[in-house]
Amino acid sequence: MVPVGVKGDRLGQYHHRAVWTDAEIEDVFSLADQGMSATEIARKMDMPRSTVWAVLHGYLRGKTPTAWRRKNV
Repeated sequence: MVPVGVKGDRLGQYHHRAVWTDAEIEDVFSLADQGMSATEIARKMDMPRSTVWAVLHGYLRGKTPTAWRRKNV
C-alpha cells in the first residue's frame, strides 16, 4: 500500500520523482529537533541546503495522505 494525496498522486518515497527516502527525511527532522541548522544538516546528510530548508518548512514532503492504494507490481 502506498500513500496518495487528494489528486491521487503518490506521496513520499513512492512518488515517481522522489530522490530521498522517507527514512532520510525523518533523519532531517530529527537532526533539526536536536538543534542543528539547515546548513549543518545538509553537510551531514549530503543533501543540498535548499532541499533541507524546503523539507523543514513544508515545501517538500509536506502533504498529508488522504488515502492508500495498492502498489502495482
